[in-house]
Amino acid sequence: MLSDKIAKSFPHLKLHLAQAEIKTTPEKFVKQNLKLSFYLSFALVFTGFLFLYKIKPELIVLLILLFPVVYFMSFIYLMNTPAAKAKKAVREIDKEIVFAGRFLLVELSAGVPLFNAMDNVSRSYPLIGRYFKEIIDRAEVGKPIDEAITEVMELTPSDNFRKLLWQIMNSLRTGADVSAALNSILEQIAREQLIKMKEYGKKLNPMVMFYLMIAVIVPSLGVTMLSLLSSFIGLSIGFGTLLGIAIGTSLVQIIFLVSIKQSRPGVSI
Repeated sequence: MLSDKIAKSFPHLKLHLAQAEIKTTPEKFVKQNLKLSFYLSFALVFTGFLFLYKIKPELIVLLILLFPVVYFMSFIYLMNTPAAKAKKAVREIDKEIVFAGRFLLVELSAGVPLFNAMDNVSRSYPLIGRYFKEIIDRAEVGKPIDEAITEVMELTPSDNFRKLLWQIMNSLRTGADVSAALNSILEQIAREQLIKMKEYGKKLNPMVMFYLMIAVIVPSLGVTMLSLLSSFIGLSIGFGTLLGIAIGTSLVQIIFLVSIKQSRPGVSI
């Protein structure tokens, strides 16, 4: 089938689906996206048809020719949603990881067994807790806890959380002190998050400057200059031109805001 062939061209799709907690197979996901892409592209082209019908009817033919391109772009966008969802989960997990790790460390230092300590973490932290709950569930059905940790490590999209679980699993297999290994990796994660926040602060200043120039100053001055030119040289500025400027400015602002939000690292310090 076509969906099976397309699924094979996305080798990491199965892993991304598991990390995004999307309960379906790659083949079914591709088949679903093929249908959704058609509906989405048809809706976009139809909206463009309604917009251009009264302004420039001659461009309607161009919309029809662009339909395959819009369909392809819609399909690629939908296929990347699991990876985007997993990336978002990384930021959310990294916000809790230091606090959850220190909570686990306090539990172990108080003499609470590791199994019970992880169960307490699963009840106290909603995001990271899901993965600890998965470890508990796998251990309760008879799997050794180190094997349960190894299996859950493959499902988590966060490298920091994977390091934390690896330290716990390695300590269990070697008989080393879990608390010492846990404290060491938490200090390393905290230092790395602090460095990321400093880098983000340095990168944010030029991004804000470009945002003010491109999304605020340039459109404002541009509309003012067009108004002056229309008064002096009789330049005709219609409603469609102003609407296009407004839509373009809004899109630029949205792109900048999304870029700033997406570039913010997930930290818990």
